[in-house]
This record gives sequence, C-alpha cells and structure tokens, in this order.
Amino acid sequence: MKFSLSWLKDHLETEASAEVIAEKLSAIGLELEGLEDPAARLNGFRVAKVLTAERHPNADKLQVLSVDTGDGAPLQVVCGAPNARAGLVGVLGLPGAVVPAGGFELKKSAIRGVESNGMMCSTRELELGEDHDGIIELPADAPVGMAFAEYHGSDPVFDVAITPNRPDCMGVYGIARDLAAAGLGTLKPVAVQQVDGFYPCPLPIRTDDPEGCPAFYGRAIRGVKNGPSPAWLQDRLKSAGQRPISALVDITNYVMLAYGRPAHAYDLAQLSGAIFARRATDGETCLALNGKDYTLDSAMTVIADERGVHDIAGIMGGEHSGCTDATTDVLLEVAYFDPVRIGDTGRKLNLTSDARQRFERGVDPAFLDTGLALLTDLIVGICGGEPSEIVRAGEAPAGTKVVAYDPAMAETLGGVAIPDDRQRAILRALGFASDAGWNVVVPSWRPDVDGAPDLVEEVVRIHGLDTVVSTPLPRTDGVARPTATAAQKLERKVRRAAAARGFNETVTWSFLPESDAEHFAEGNGGLWILQNPISEDMKAMRPSLLPGLLSAAQRNLDRGANGLRLFELGRRYLRGENGHSDERLTLGAVLAGEKTPRGWASGKAQSFNSFDAKAEALSLLAEAGAPVDNLQVMGEAGPQFHPGQSATLRLGPKTVLARFGMVHPATLKHFDIDAPVAAIELFLDAIPAKKVGSFARAPYAPPALQAVNRDFAFLVPVDLPAGDLVRTVKGADKANVVAVRLFDDFRGQGVPEGQKSLAVEVTLQPGDKSYDEAELKAIAERITTAAAKLGAVLRG
Repeated sequence: MKFSLSWLKDHLETEASAEVIAEKLSAIGLELEGLEDPAARLNGFRVAKVLTAERHPNADKLQVLSVDTGDGAPLQVVCGAPNARAGLVGVLGLPGAVVPAGGFELKKSAIRGVESNGMMCSTRELELGEDHDGIIELPADAPVGMAFAEYHGSDPVFDVAITPNRPDCMGVYGIARDLAAAGLGTLKPVAVQQVDGFYPCPLPIRTDDPEGCPAFYGRAIRGVKNGPSPAWLQDRLKSAGQRPISALVDITNYVMLAYGRPAHAYDLAQLSGAIFARRATDGETCLALNGKDYTLDSAMTVIADERGVHDIAGIMGGEHSGCTDATTDVLLEVAYFDPVRIGDTGRKLNLTSDARQRFERGVDPAFLDTGLALLTDLIVGICGGEPSEIVRAGEAPAGTKVVAYDPAMAETLGGVAIPDDRQRAILRALGFASDAGWNVVVPSWRPDVDGAPDLVEEVVRIHGLDTVVSTPLPRTDGVARPTATAAQKLERKVRRAAAARGFNETVTWSFLPESDAEHFAEGNGGLWILQNPISEDMKAMRPSLLPGLLSAAQRNLDRGANGLRLFELGRRYLRGENGHSDERLTLGAVLAGEKTPRGWASGKAQSFNSFDAKAEALSLLAEAGAPVDNLQVMGEAGPQFHPGQSATLRLGPKTVLARFGMVHPATLKHFDIDAPVAAIELFLDAIPAKKVGSFARAPYAPPALQAVNRDFAFLVPVDLPAGDLVRTVKGADKANVVAVRLFDDFRGQGVPEGQKSLAVEVTLQPGDKSYDEAELKAIAERITTAAAKLGAVLRG
C-alpha cells in the first residue's frame, strides 16, 4: 500500500521526518518495502522563461525558442507545443536529465537541422498529470533558474506491505493510528460532517442475502456535476499509484484508501426500481468496470435492480451503471459483505481489486454511517448536489469482543517485562478499552485479535521488539547429544548425494493447479483439494513432486537452457485409509534436454534416456541405504511415463522404492515441453529401516588371496531383464561369488531368434586357500544351474 507523507499528516500530527517514520513503520511490524521521493525524478529540470519564439525554418509545426535558464546565457530549444510563446514560464529539461514518462535521457541534438539544447516539458512527460496538449505554464512570478524539484516541492511516498491479518492498516488512517500509539505523533480524529437529507431516497434499498450482505446503507445525491477532481485529491491518489478518473470515482477511491472503507457510486439514471443485494443465479453474467464479462453462480452475492446485475458485490462494479461525465444523480452504496464469500467469489472469477482485498480481510462493520457521511460531505463539497435521507437495510455484525488478559503474559510469552500502566496506555492508543480486571474490549476494526496472545503481540510490537533481550536456551553440561532424527539424517544424506551427482535443487509449491495434480493422481488414492486456496492455480495438494519439477523444467527450457538436472526433496500428499492425510517423503528428479552438447569429438548433442534415469535412481537409492542388489526391475511406472521406456524398482513384487523412465509425450504436451525428459521418483518412506546393530564397525581384514574372474555367456529369452540374470548368478554361491558384472548384450548372427546372449563377469574370492579345478567346476555348475531356472543356457 502506497501513500504520501502529506496524506499521512492529514491524520497524524507529527514533526517526524520521512526517514524516521519509515524506520518506525518497520519497527512496529508494518514492513516498509520502499520510500520514494518523486522530486528525485525531477533532477535536471529547471524553471525557465521563453524570451523569443520564432518559426522553425524547416518545419511548419515547430518553433525555435530562446529560453532563459537563469544562468545569463539563453539556450536555443526546438519545441512543437502549440502554447509555446514569448513570455511563457515553464519547465526546461536540460541535457543529461531523464524524462520520467519515457525513461530516456535528454541530449543536445539537431532537430530538422536546428540545434536544440533540451526540451520544454508537459505535465504528462514529468508524470505530474495527463495533460499533453501543451507545455507546462507556471505563474509569471515563478523564480527563473530554480530547480523544478525544489519549486514543485517534495512529498515522499511510503510503500508498506500489509499482512493479511491487519485489515485496519489497509487505510492511511489505520497506519497513522499505529504510529501515534508508537509515540510518533498525535492521531487526529476523523473529521465527519453529517449532511442531512432533504428528501426520501428515490429507490428502495434492501438486502435479500443477509448472509452475504448483512448490511446495505445507501442514499441518493441529485444535481451533482462530475468532472476532474481537485488537485489535492488527485495528488493523494497518484501517490497511491491510482489514476484519477473523475471526481465521483476519485472520491470513492479516496475514502477507501484513506479509511479502508470501499464504497460504490451508481449512476442513478441507469437503475430501475429497487436496488438490492441478492444471490446470483447460475449462468448470470456481469460486464464489470474492467470491460470483461463474468459468468456468475448461485454462491456469489451481487447488487442488482429489477433489470439485472449491476455489481459483483464487494469486488467490482458494473460498466453500464458506473458514473460518467454526464452523470447528474448518483446512488451511494456503503455495505458490509461476508469476507469468506468475497474471497470465494474472487478466486472463482480470478478477479482481484482494491475493494476485494479489503472486504475479504474484514472491514470495520461499525464504519458504515461514518463512511457514508464522509462520502456525502466530499461529493457535496466538490460536485455539489442535494443528498436524500439515508436508507439502512439490514444490520452489520457487532464486530467487538471481550478478551481476558493477564499483563504478566508480556514477559512470560513476549519475553519483555512492561509495566501495567504502559501496557494499558498502548492498548488504549490502539483503540482497545479495558476495565480494572483486564477484560479488554477489542475494537470493531481489529477482527484479527481473538485472544490474549494477540494482545501480547500488540503490546510488545508497540513497546519495541528491539527491547526483547536475546536469551540462550539452557544447555546441559558435557557433549551435546545429536538432535537430528533418522528421517532428517536421511534427507541430508540424499540431498547431498543428489547435489554431488550434478543435480540442482529446486523448491516448488506444495500446491498445484487442479489439472496438473489430476494428471498425476492416478493410483494415489485421490486428491486433497483446498477449500480456501491462495489462488485457483494453487488449489490441490501435490500427489507427486514431478509436476512442480516439470513446470520448473519448462520455464528454464523456454528461457534457453539446453540441459537440466533438477531435483527436489519433499512430501507428497495422498489420501490414506478412512480419508486421512498421508504425507510421504519423496525425492523427485528430472533430466531434460541435452545430456552432452554437440562437439567435434562427440558429434551431435545427445539427449537423456531411460538408462540415465535408472542409473541415477540406483545411485541415489544406494546412498539412501536401500538394498539395491536385491531390487527387481518391473513395469507399471504409471501412465505419466512412456510404457516402453520406464520401469519401477521394487523390493519384492509389492514394495515399490522408485519409478523412472522417459516421460510420456502426452504428459510433456500437458506441461508444454518440447524436449525429451527423463524423470525419477524415489519413495524414501518405503525404504526398510536398517537393523539396529553394534555401534562399532567390524575391523577391516583384506583378503589374503587374489580374486579370480570367470566369464559366462548365456542364451536367454529376449524379454528377460539382464538384472534378473545378474542377481541370480550372484546369489548362486554367496560364499564364493562377491561380484557379478554384465559386460555384453549380443543379438545377431549365431543367436537364435527370440533369444539374446548375455555375458557376465563373475568375481570369486577364495578364503584360506586357493581354488583347485574341482572347486571351480563346482562353483560353475551352481551358477549354470541357478541361471537355468530363468531359461538361461550356457553357450558352447
């Protein structure tokens, strides 16, 4: 939220500088995102007087001006403004100055063959208004030669990040209240000028949706004259980043930004019959002020008349009933809307506005009459007209509550001892009332305060968080005991292992668009859908880490990355038995684009394939402590993977430790990825825990005798996984076989159709004596017998 120093001083009597205020804002929990002085953008611009204006020799619409800048020597400037004339006092941009509207630097240049030493500026070029029909005309007595920034004056602008739990600070007045409580000045009371009605309101006002709109206050004002708002009002809106539109619209925006009270003004001539709040009907549409049509449903609240919808309640008005320069009669709406309903409607329609931000956080329900009085006073004072009597339909919720408080909690919970009278003064300054027994009445503008801990926060932040003394936690004597759990140690180990293997860690949202989550939901027991999501694109809890990684890969590939190795370690969220949430620790990884770039030695660039994914999966599982030698390669990686280029790694037929392979083309299309992508997902929660053994390791005893290598070549069915043969051979004689390595896979001449030749190198380790021929023959027989159970035949 942005506001100027002068606007703040409308509500806060203070002599503090902008820098002191900025520091105090952050100190009391209102994070300052920026402090900007608009005058700084006017460096290089000077008050100047046009001495002569002659026609340009080479252009009919240009003039050659002689301009006095106060330095004694006039400058020659080429200008095309129709109001440029001798005697005019305006603003000259000198060479080197940067024009705020365009961001370009002025330079001495020749325009149609005539030298120009700067530019006479319009209000739009200096971002001081929208007028661009001519150059700025200052009063004749403006001091020639003075820096325009100094002449114009400085009004610093604060940019404050308001957290969702502080709706009271969504107006400048609420921020002024906090600063006054912190000792930075005196809060001025709201200057409310009650304006009596002269006639009954011409339209009936009612609320037919008391849940969505408990209170709807309104009145008409006849005979208004709409037009540009006064300069002071435009300045306030510009400092907030708003564009002035017309007096009627600007006044409603001003009250919203100054006091956090959204309101709306309808063109009375565009309304027919009664105006009322009701539920929309399914399929009903509304053309909003942003020029877009929105399709509504019966869960949304609207403001309508007999002809149809005029307003998406609490979010945005309709285009056809908005105020224009021709508007002469208006109807003012000041209502209270249910915050939850406003939030749900905004997310469904993907529509945000300043009004929605305030209503969904919770506006002050006790400010209805005051807000209507402020609007009426400003409109009558600026636009004229006669107001009607006020119609009050419904009743706003009370908004206040009583909280029992113990001042000792400031020390026990907040960590700082604060005298009771100081705490009472802080609460009083913030609008809280309390009796002798510390029963605290929470003001209607603070819906975020629900209990005593909230009051502690209020007291401590105003007293000063910097007064909380840093206190170390108690520590027992001796060597500190390890605090990391087995799961935390596993996460650290796997994270480091992935980074060591060249992967870059990513951190993605745990929430996904529902369509992305559904793409990976099959076989995961259904999705968890949030009832109150941050946005429609973050509605479903992720059933897999791969959607976030694929989205990250897509963004990087679109920005020119050639090859990516990304991983993430986190939780996936599944529906467990009886609908309970089931969080499972998982590592996901993607290999996208080029594995090796093109080169003179390697030739064309090579892409990642499913074997790369398998190798990474096995390596990371080994680091995680999984028994990789006992794993089986099986299918059913999921519909998100290419069926012929993917598999699972299982410990037994049911326990799936990982899935890997090339991502299915349909999945790549869903995520808008054009490059081939291999993906890995390790289910770390499925890895069996290690058996608890002795803390000390067995002493290392190297073999006394040299190992013996023997090669075996088998004819096996073509569909037999090579890993099954390796695992079977290794288990044929565990006392002697210490390692098995596949070194050849041959299919071709000499190999029968439907078969392939697999050659393995078997490493045998003798014990206390060397092998003799009989022992080697016996070991070989055991190996061939075991392999035969898989249909393998030793090649002759």
